Amino acid sequence: MWTLAGQGCWRRCALAAWATRAVRRGLPAPRPAPTRGAAAESKPPDRSYSSADRKEKIDMSRFPVENTRNFSIIAHVDHGKSTLADRLLELTGAIDKTKNNKQVLDKLQVERERGITVKAQTASLFYDYEGKQYLLNLIDTPGHVDFSYEVSRSLSACQGVLLVVDANEGIQAQTVANFFLAFEAQLSVIPVINKIDLKNADPERVEKQIEKVFDIPSDECIKISAKLGTNVESVLQAVIKRIPPPKVHRKNPLRALVFDSTFDQYRGVIANVALFDGVVSKGDKIVSVHTQKTYEVNEVGVLNPNEQPTHKLYAGQVGYLIAGMKDVTEAQIGDTLYLHKQPVEPLPGFKSAKPMVFAGMYPIDQSEYNNLKSAIEKLTLNDSSVTVHRDSSLALGAGWRLGFLGLLHMEVFNQRLEQEYNASVTLTTPTVPYKAVLSSAKLIKEYREKEITIINPAQFPDKSKVTEYLEPIVLGTIITPDEYTGKIMMLCQARRAVQKNMMYIDQNRIMLKYLFPLNEIVVDFYDSLKSLSSGYASFDYEDAGYQTAELVKMDILLNGNIVEELVTVVHKDKAYSAGKAICERLKDSLPRQLFEIAIQAALGSKIIARETMVVILPEK
Repeated sequence: MWTLAGQGCWRRCALAAWATRAVRRGLPAPRPAPTRGAAAESKPPDRSYSSADRKEKIDMSRFPVENTRNFSIIAHVDHGKSTLADRLLELTGAIDKTKNNKQVLDKLQVERERGITVKAQTASLFYDYEGKQYLLNLIDTPGHVDFSYEVSRSLSACQGVLLVVDANEGIQAQTVANFFLAFEAQLSVIPVINKIDLKNADPERVEKQIEKVFDIPSDECIKISAKLGTNVESVLQAVIKRIPPPKVHRKNPLRALVFDSTFDQYRGVIANVALFDGVVSKGDKIVSVHTQKTYEVNEVGVLNPNEQPTHKLYAGQVGYLIAGMKDVTEAQIGDTLYLHKQPVEPLPGFKSAKPMVFAGMYPIDQSEYNNLKSAIEKLTLNDSSVTVHRDSSLALGAGWRLGFLGLLHMEVFNQRLEQEYNASVTLTTPTVPYKAVLSSAKLIKEYREKEITIINPAQFPDKSKVTEYLEPIVLGTIITPDEYTGKIMMLCQARRAVQKNMMYIDQNRIMLKYLFPLNEIVVDFYDSLKSLSSGYASFDYEDAGYQTAELVKMDILLNGNIVEELVTVVHKDKAYSAGKAICERLKDSLPRQLFEIAIQAALGSKIIARETMVVILPEK
């Protein structure tokens, strides 16, 4: 009987036979039909990568240094970086022109769900211009403040950037921050005004903003619509004309910078490298400066945007390298690789990322501890800005204290653990790192330093042991329409902020700069700012060191017993209001018991707030 299953089986056999004969004759084998059913639905849509399907290896020696350009796209969130990257991939033939090509470089499930770029991605583009073929290495970067470390790493492999600005929104806070990252790295900046097709677009106003804030002449701006593909070709031409080729030497010994890495359970660590000197090919023996271990290169290639193996990679080019690194600690971001017995001066790495937010992470079931440990190790390889310290709790068991760059970073990390490793965890309340200057020589000898950093509020030292407490501060940049300035200034004052600067960037938009205590903005400041400004204000911050503050440790007690997981550090002036708020929230969230529960907030032995959960007995 000729069933549908029989048809499918026959078709697979026929395809296999045809593929074998085709390969023997040197013909391209046919593509198998897409699988139907639930398994197919769970996969991302097929994007018909044209060049990635080719099995022949690309000869990278065809691209001399003067025909190579390495550039990044930087912008504020939702200004069209990923859409512009899609159009550039289409124009250079890296992907086919189809309606499904949306966020091609955003490969993580969390990126597609949230509509944001979380991890920088690389794509090598081949473009013919004025009779020459150019190699354009594009690195798409995140736009949210929490992922600025990804941006700084990407810029280390580039000589120029495309600064994308929304023609409707204009310059936003993260636009300013990313521009100065590129400016400090002495990169060529090409301003691109995107979304000129929008009804309320005003590219002339945005040109004036760019000229005033960044001192870039307005005639250097390129006006495009990435969604419609309008004038995108001129962006590629500007990259060739305005961005210089990398300054490298191919005859020198190999010197490669590891600027990113991913983990594959079958092939081990896949390192993204930028070659500053020399050549690397399959079979070469390479040494890591960081670990001094020797590896044999199994595969080199470029991302186009899928992995495309090549014979060799040359200085000035950006690609990937697989060398049998099995342990996640072996692929250190910022490491330098060189050929065996040909040592070189290490390349300058990256500034290590400073965690701004710390939270305890514990497995829901302690039997899952080892699985969660393995998942965290693999995920921190893909996201090296996360710091990990062992921790334990009487109530929650063994776990870790993790450091993140911000709240969104913490949420994304947790979501990736769930989606990619099927892990369920308990997260404690996020806190910021404080410092304490010890008062006695005995304590300094015990801690081996005069100034200690506290990442767990439960370990906050008593006032009698220290001369002063220090809290982290950040320099915040707020850009807002002038009609909301009064409300925003009141919000900042309520968060103990100190105003540093205020300037108009055009007729109705203001840029404010404030020094904020980090613990005042880390949880809900961004939400409050968006509510006050009807969503129009944007916010970005950068580390500004530490300042002296009157801090106190606030204990939360249930029936007289301190709950370690609920201990918080607050400013002395805000202790009462914070304690009262926590007690009220606990009263609403704790399950009812058959006895009365006293919920108290205390500073040392002094009770400053109390709520009582009264037993409500059923009526007879």
